Amino acid sequence: MKYRIPKPRLETFAPKVYYCRKATGKLELDGSLDKEFWADAPWTDDFVDIEGDIRPAPRYRTRVKMLWDEEALYVGAELTGDEIWAYVTKRDDVIFQDNDFEIFIDPDSDTQCYYEFEMNARNTVWDLLLTKAYRDSGKPMNAFDLKGLRSAVKIHGELNNPYANNVKWTCEVVLPYESLLECCGQGARTPMPGDFWRINFSRVHWKVDVVDGQYVKRINPDTGKPFPEDNWVWSPIGVINMHYPELWGYVFFCDGRENYSIPEDEKLKWQLRLLYYQQHAHYDETGRFTTDLVLSNNGWNPKIQVTDNWFEISCPSSDGKNRLIIFADGRTTSTANID
Repeated sequence: MKYRIPKPRLETFAPKVYYCRKATGKLELDGSLDKEFWADAPWTDDFVDIEGDIRPAPRYRTRVKMLWDEEALYVGAELTGDEIWAYVTKRDDVIFQDNDFEIFIDPDSDTQCYYEFEMNARNTVWDLLLTKAYRDSGKPMNAFDLKGLRSAVKIHGELNNPYANNVKWTCEVVLPYESLLECCGQGARTPMPGDFWRINFSRVHWKVDVVDGQYVKRINPDTGKPFPEDNWVWSPIGVINMHYPELWGYVFFCDGRENYSIPEDEKLKWQLRLLYYQQHAHYDETGRFTTDLVLSNNGWNPKIQVTDNWFEISCPSSDGKNRLIIFADGRTTSTANID
């Protein structure tokens, strides 16, 4: 049976973690990562296939650096490979029809009202706000613009020339908090050391041939259409869909200390998320939600409430002071524990 919300094919909950250091200088934006501004920023792990280890490793290396200060989050990406091309030139067009680099950000980790940013090797960009994930009937707000967004590209080779000595392209993106905090609700503030945001990165890369001196997407003779694009990511999803914010990485804002761990409440939210997948699968199979779910044997005592068209599942937080809740539309939150 084809489910509306497939459960990711991952053995364990193990999103990537990155310790984002504080910038010590001012960025001179030119797309190059070979300068003093980035010298102290560590690389992420190399990107993997979006489905994880069940798929072959990417053909080309991709990795990212991040820094932060009081005004913005800074992202630098390196995309190696000799196929450097881009044809989309209009802002907010569908950039992933080209090879591209993508950033996804959920500042408050509620899996709703998150941001997507895409850019190609021409530095054509697409920024949008998602009210919810598409699986939860979310709507993309294409008219949304990240105020103060800046980006730049440096090409180590030549754009759209398959015969050049093409090595890689690198990019820099400046993401001001002013826009990123707009949808975080009351109490939203700029990051402090020890805070984390849920973030992921994706590289879309198409299979191409060279025809008459130009890159052309390779056609599958069985369908007459281009072969599906490759999706290479920092933190694997386990399904070909970037819009699973619960599986994005944890980026901790650091200023000296770099030994933060994923909070226990986040791990409990994952247990609630597994029940969310179960609930929606059950609905697809029977047309209703249920209180009879398969619970993991860890003594965490979830509370399940259902109506004909809605459910809420909750459990005590790790310290017992609050209840963590997941709703039918995927949102997670916490409230004072009154049990």
